Order: sequence, then C-alpha cells, then structure tokens
Amino acid sequence: MLYTEKTKKALKLCFEAHKDQTDKSGLPYVFHPFHLAEQMETEETTVVALLHDVVEDTEYTLEDLAAMGFGEPVIKALGLLTHDDSTEYMDYVRAIKEDPIAKAVKLADLRHNSDLSRMDTVDEKVLKRREKYLKAMALLEQE
Repeated sequence: MLYTEKTKKALKLCFEAHKDQTDKSGLPYVFHPFHLAEQMETEETTVVALLHDVVEDTEYTLEDLAAMGFGEPVIKALGLLTHDDSTEYMDYVRAIKEDPIAKAVKLADLRHNSDLSRMDTVDEKVLKRREKYLKAMALLEQE
C-alpha cells in the first residue's frame, strides 16, 4: 500500500466509517477495502479503494469527502462507484468503465467479492451474485 498524507487520511476515515460493520461472513468489513487498497498502484486509486463504499454504506457524503480535501479525480471516481438503486447495474458498470481510477478499483472489488472462499455458505443467491460480478468484470475488461 502507498502511504502518503492522503492515503493515511483515507485509511483513518475508512476504519472509522466501517469499524462497526461486518461482511457477509461476519468478518470486520474494513478488511475488504484494505485488501483492495493493497492492490492499487497510485495514490488516487489507493484512496478510492479505501473509500469506495463509504458513501454507499455510511452517513458520509461525497460533499463531506470533498471538504476533507480528497480532490476532484477521487470524488468523481467515488461518485461513479456509489451505486444508486435506480440505475440498472450494468449501466452503472458501463459508466465506471469510462474512468480509469473507478475502473481499477471496481475490478479489484469484483474479484474480491467473487471469491467464494470468503463465504461461509455458498448458496444459489451467492452463485447468482457471483455470476453478475463475472459479467461486470468481463464488461470492464473489454477494449
């Protein structure tokens, strides 16, 4: 992971925002964004990986994050990664494809969320969600 002033700020915010949340297997949720951030190569992708679910899953807004000084490319990518339920999932993915920061983070997110070894139970719902994620990865990887 890259350790810069902004990535350290994002690490702290990520931990604070997700500290009481767990994933579908009951593990601390914060391990997921930390895992994604470890795969990133730039300050911006690292920050976005750490914060990719903050707006969607907590009380923080894009405006809050902008006020914290994360910068326009980060805020734009986070906006794209925040899925609004009124937008069809594959349309959401198509929009992400146009932004290199959001695309890099979403690919890592989809790979991690498709890892069945993270699940305590693999049922039809999990397999269906994985199938959707595999289709999204294929769309993002198309030239």
